[in-house]
Amino acid sequence: MSKKQQGKIAVSAKAMKKSSKVKRRENFHLDMMVLPGFLLFLVFNYLPMIGLVIAFKDYNPNLGIAGSPWNGFENFRFFFESQDAVRTIRNTLMYSLTFLVLDLVCAVGLALMFYNLRSKKALKFYNTVVILPRFMSMVIIAFIVYILLNPSYGLMNRVIMAFGGSRIQWYSEAVYWPVILTIVHIWSSVGMSSIIYYASLMGLDEALLEAARLDGASKWQETWYVVIPHLIPVMVVNTILAIGNLFEGDFGLYYQVPKNVGLLYETTDIINTYTYRALRSGAFEKSTAVGLFQSAVGCILVIVTNKIVRKVSPENGLF
Repeated sequence: MSKKQQGKIAVSAKAMKKSSKVKRRENFHLDMMVLPGFLLFLVFNYLPMIGLVIAFKDYNPNLGIAGSPWNGFENFRFFFESQDAVRTIRNTLMYSLTFLVLDLVCAVGLALMFYNLRSKKALKFYNTVVILPRFMSMVIIAFIVYILLNPSYGLMNRVIMAFGGSRIQWYSEAVYWPVILTIVHIWSSVGMSSIIYYASLMGLDEALLEAARLDGASKWQETWYVVIPHLIPVMVVNTILAIGNLFEGDFGLYYQVPKNVGLLYETTDIINTYTYRALRSGAFEKSTAVGLFQSAVGCILVIVTNKIVRKVSPENGLF
């Protein structure tokens, strides 16, 4: 290599170094804005991972994490060999799969209705109505459900009695709760999801719809061939994330709404509520093992689902 070429390389390296310094200086304020969020994740999401070692120990609070004896996978065996494992895993998966489908269908349906609504005042009103439950505490929602289902003076029992029926002991009959929990979940969560899809529709090119109308497409054909394809990337991302939570559940929904009544465990008990009861009983190592199992399965599901999506439609993959 000649001296002239070496000189050019040196000058280029200095220019790149100077450019990187300038960029860091220009992005300093943006970096400072990111810092609180980074620290939040570090303190509340990453540092607690150190405690995952409890899942592999016979944890004794007096001895601490480091001093507690190692017991391998005994904590995992305790859960999978218990009589509650089949019930909690079954309930968790069935509810998650049901919610996955219903959330997608209801949220997209609401978004399409919002998109075709021409009155701005009505749009603002309906948006507020469907979003409001999302900002309500699950304790408040549980109280509303109790007002409706109270065995003595609940609204539902009054309506049933008005039509000649007899009172239903809602908090003693487990068979009704899959439907009740599904309705409560859809009511409390689908509004925010619909707004996400509606926001995506705001970026839809109106020229595509005009072209479809000129070609003689009906309203249904416009929706199916133009609007829905526009939503597919967002639908895929939300579905991948939801699949990662198949072994998770809204603790408040399954604990607060059924009032943690033991008679309802057959249809309301999920892995999260089981873990919480183990934690309350002092079995920290067992609850940690179950939580680690949930996280590991969720991570694997996200990776596998994303790989499948990338093979079928590479442009719609999450990563």
